[in-house]
Amino acid sequence: MYHTWDENPMIKQFWGKFPIVKATAWFFYTHDSPYAHTIHLFKYHGRKKLAFELGKMMASEIMASGFFNGIDCIIPVPLHKDKERQRTYNQSEWIARGIAEESKLTVITNVVERTKYTTTQTKKTANERFENMKGVFKTKHKDGLIGKHVLLVDDVMTTSATLTACADALREIEGIQFSFLTVAISNQL
Repeated sequence: MYHTWDENPMIKQFWGKFPIVKATAWFFYTHDSPYAHTIHLFKYHGRKKLAFELGKMMASEIMASGFFNGIDCIIPVPLHKDKERQRTYNQSEWIARGIAEESKLTVITNVVERTKYTTTQTKKTANERFENMKGVFKTKHKDGLIGKHVLLVDDVMTTSATLTACADALREIEGIQFSFLTVAISNQL
């Protein structure tokens, strides 16, 4: 959706926080939109193949814009191991795998770990979301990302709290740059 805009509303959410190159989402999310049902299917009802196919379609659509040029790898936002066990998979990882199939980028899942189990963000205010996400992620195996441009992938961005917390954990890596891609962006921005 925003992949051809240099100063889109999504990228503006990250300005001044860390070295961001680009950011986009594929569609707007509202609770009553037809997309809401699709998100719920892959997020809460085990439809990982749907997440994969959405990742492929999204990447295919934005590829011609050059969005993936210069990106070295994809890092899906991780779930806490207990939540992943409950859902049986990480929906962001399956979205990332679909993106990788089209873009030919590598998905890396062993660099960022979600160390704290957090309660759902859905009923929280923006400030509560940022507070809830403080210190949630830690990095490991960082040396391979020195000077790299990483694409962080998540399902839905509402306030940017989750993506910001994930990027904050990676920020200590020398020369790292970030881009962000989500299936949806909430119209609450």
